[in-house]
Amino acid sequence: MDLFVQTLVNGLLQSGLYALVASGLALAVGVVGIVNFAHGEYLMIGAFLAWAGSAFLGVDPLLSLPVIAVAVFAIGALTYRVSIRHVLLAPELNQMLLTFGLGILLQNLALMLLGGNTRTVTTPYQASSLQLGDLSVGGPKALAFGLAALLLGALYVVLYRTTLGRQMRAVAQNRRGAQLIGINVDRVYLIAFGVSCALAAVAGVLVSVLLFASPTVGLVFALKAFAIIVMAGLGNLTGVLWASVLLGVSEALVQTYVPGGGGWSDAVFFLMIFGTLVLRSFRGAR
Repeated sequence: MDLFVQTLVNGLLQSGLYALVASGLALAVGVVGIVNFAHGEYLMIGAFLAWAGSAFLGVDPLLSLPVIAVAVFAIGALTYRVSIRHVLLAPELNQMLLTFGLGILLQNLALMLLGGNTRTVTTPYQASSLQLGDLSVGGPKALAFGLAALLLGALYVVLYRTTLGRQMRAVAQNRRGAQLIGINVDRVYLIAFGVSCALAAVAGVLVSVLLFASPTVGLVFALKAFAIIVMAGLGNLTGVLWASVLLGVSEALVQTYVPGGGGWSDAVFFLMIFGTLVLRSFRGAR
């Protein structure tokens, strides 16, 4: 029983990181209306910036997190201004090819500049743990979960309690109607896309502490983020939370109770996508 509870806790903690990555992707899909296949590369940029700050300046990744978030927000806003805004009214295939090509470009730039080796960050609290009765919780994982929950709560407040959030939701529902009532749609898109990239970068900072930084580190998390938003419904930020918990706990259970679970867990989210699509097709047919 203790092993089962420990597994559930580990899965819940992991789900916080998944939700942070997926919420940024859901924001881009729901507000801007574009599926950003380069989303994982902004996570990678955040991870490398955290590593660089630690390796060359001696700055703890968590202390550099606000600066990294602002820097990647600016990179995302520039990306929107230079490229994304020009394909928003183009066919979806054009949008997909643009963001897919952007992801390849960023990944290969990282390979050229930094090489293919993984880079690790060392912090004083990396090996720390918390004892809650018979349960053992890794300090960095608990910290990452708490930070993810805080940021997701702040995102919810912005979306549902501020003027900017109301503008984002209005644009997501009806772009033309939002323009008619005086909302600057282009500005809303720029901010939403920038925030989407910043959330991915924050997740990248946490990944650099929990795992490592590498040119391909964003790919796995991006794939899982796609699985989560498919389960939640494209652009459904509230659904992202339960879908992230479902994925995180499912992976933890498979890794603990299935022989060779480390390999099987990689297929869990694909099975979830398939099941979700089949269920929705069945409902649609009825």
